[in-house]
Amino acid sequence: MNIWKRFTSLRELTQSRFSLFAKINCLIILLFIPIIIMYTFSNNVTYDVVSKELQVSNTKQLTFLSSQIDSRINQMMDFTLILSRDPNVRAFNGLNIWADRYDQMQTRYVIQEKMVLQSGVADIWPARYAVHSQQNKDVISNYNRAFGYDEDYLKRNMSGKWTYGDHSLESKDELKSFYWFYTDSLAQPGMLTGSNLVIEASFSYENIQNMLDTYKEGGQGDPFLYHKGNSPILNRSADKLLSEELIRYLDKHSPENTTQDVVKLNGKNYLVSSVKSSYLDWNLIDVVPLYQILKPISLSQDLFYISMILLFVMGISASILLYRNVQYPIKKLIKGLRRVQRGDYSVRLHNEGRNEFSFLFHRFNDMSHQIQDLIENVFNEKIRAREATLKQLQAQINPHFLYNCLGYIINMAQMKDEDAVVSMAYNLSAYYRYTTRMERETASLDEEIKLLVNYLDIQKLRNARIDYHIEIPENMLSQSVPRLMLQPIVENSVIHGVAKSYSSGEISISGEISNGFCKIYIDDDGPGLNPEQLEALNRKMQEPLQEEMGCGLWNTNQRIMHLFGNQSCLTFKPSPLGGFRTEIIWEIPTEDEYSKFKNHQGE
Repeated sequence: MNIWKRFTSLRELTQSRFSLFAKINCLIILLFIPIIIMYTFSNNVTYDVVSKELQVSNTKQLTFLSSQIDSRINQMMDFTLILSRDPNVRAFNGLNIWADRYDQMQTRYVIQEKMVLQSGVADIWPARYAVHSQQNKDVISNYNRAFGYDEDYLKRNMSGKWTYGDHSLESKDELKSFYWFYTDSLAQPGMLTGSNLVIEASFSYENIQNMLDTYKEGGQGDPFLYHKGNSPILNRSADKLLSEELIRYLDKHSPENTTQDVVKLNGKNYLVSSVKSSYLDWNLIDVVPLYQILKPISLSQDLFYISMILLFVMGISASILLYRNVQYPIKKLIKGLRRVQRGDYSVRLHNEGRNEFSFLFHRFNDMSHQIQDLIENVFNEKIRAREATLKQLQAQINPHFLYNCLGYIINMAQMKDEDAVVSMAYNLSAYYRYTTRMERETASLDEEIKLLVNYLDIQKLRNARIDYHIEIPENMLSQSVPRLMLQPIVENSVIHGVAKSYSSGEISISGEISNGFCKIYIDDDGPGLNPEQLEALNRKMQEPLQEEMGCGLWNTNQRIMHLFGNQSCLTFKPSPLGGFRTEIIWEIPTEDEYSKFKNHQGE
């Protein structure tokens, strides 16, 4: 049975947590998640494939351009070697003194014509050549030189490899030409013996620009030739700002032989490819706007996500519409039923629309009204029955006290103690004046304490050993309690505690408020009860009234439970004074309960 209840409560908790509105929204989300995941995966695959193909294609094109440049340079080097072995060139550097000036001129003309013919083979790559004769201190070239034979010029440039510039005092930031100096001397490379024939081959940076311009016309890149520490050679339509930004990046990240990187410049992604020239020791760089090429894919992705957002908003809107027209009325009806279940039969449901829920709400209101009328009738009957029970219990207590008082008056009259008779009669009159006010079954604790003082003063007249102390907090005196709640208990302490011992006579009455409960402790220093007797007495308070039991304590306990609920009671314990303690505990009513309680009592 307990397992079934737990299962039912768990199911109700789950249903309350996951309403129809939440389930529909979860379903919408679950439908969107796989679609978005699959599209994102597919789009990323497409993006990666296109990026890789673009990288491969760009590398191939850049490698082809580099091979073209190297091929042109290699042709120049081959011609240089061939020219160095030409008989006319060797004759120009002959060891014999020229005897015939006409032969000299003819030789110079032939050499110069060969160099001019070789230079004009390809218009896109014009080359410059010069033949330096160390023996004759003369130079022949196919271009206009600014100076003649210069021994220091040859010594500065005899490095055996292509150099950028001729090591003159030109500005570092100016664009220069590439130079290569060749000699077939058997001496140590870079050293001139005094009779060397040196062939100079060079080409302008414009040759590189021509190749870069041709390459750029067939693609989407922006190529240039780069070497750290030198001014880069840009194509003629290069984006200067982008090139400067990229060069700053390359200065910090020197490129290797062949590399490819995706670099973010000015907030945009670029594909930067690098291929190193075999002869020049420079890197051919190409920068492709990756964001621009992949823009259609990104645009398609953005459109898809926007569409998904719009569809999601439409789905949530439909869910909200369903919630307002179906889920909310059902939730409202369930809330009303729960209030009825808790005992609030005054609940009424209202619906502005005219639909099926209007009919349900109308029937619910009729049902709630009928139940409220029925409950109120039954409740009124219970109230009248409780009032009759309270009056019966009070009638049982009042004679009990009257018998004791009359017996005391008789004894005092027999003893001719007129003062005691008068005092008893006066207090008895005050007592009955208090108890015969039957319009109320309750009184303030302050009134009960005053009545208790009268009673104890009477008992003190009968027994001079009696000494009592009353300490009740001020904030407790205004509490409403049943009439004659304390008197039977104090009377029990006097009769069964003080009277049974000639050495005892102290009675203490104290009170406190804690944790929403009022507590009053009535202690005496009499003989008390052993633990078994205390346990039996506490148990009898919860049982029906028996003939062998006195009705005072039992009736008081029943009255307290009737007025304050089952958490209120009388309990019995050993007293700190050494005798018997009675604890009266009752729960402090809430403001609403207190108001109903006052109205019921006719105040």
